[in-house]
Amino acid sequence: MGVYDDIKLGLEQAIEYEKGTLKARKTKLSITPVAKFSAQEIKDIRHKTGLSQAMFAKYMGVSVKTVEAWEAGRNHPDGAASRLLSLTKANSSFPISSGIITV
Repeated sequence: MGVYDDIKLGLEQAIEYEKGTLKARKTKLSITPVAKFSAQEIKDIRHKTGLSQAMFAKYMGVSVKTVEAWEAGRNHPDGAASRLLSLTKANSSFPISSGIITV
């Protein structure tokens, strides 16, 4: 099926939907809440990866001072950093398998 046929089919389906003769497909998604990590959990995650604080900071996209603060409990990761920590906690080889770190 070519691009023209795809567009035509899409427009035909949109017209049918508007007329009420075609039901829209719905997908229900649920998103796991962003995890909170203690200083010790962050340190344990880093140790399981085998990375130094400097390399872990580069991997996480933050400064070494930030990693130090996380591991000392003076500051806590949030948002994307917490998601990346969750992925890394689930799979300590994620930094390499994802291609973020190359050997």
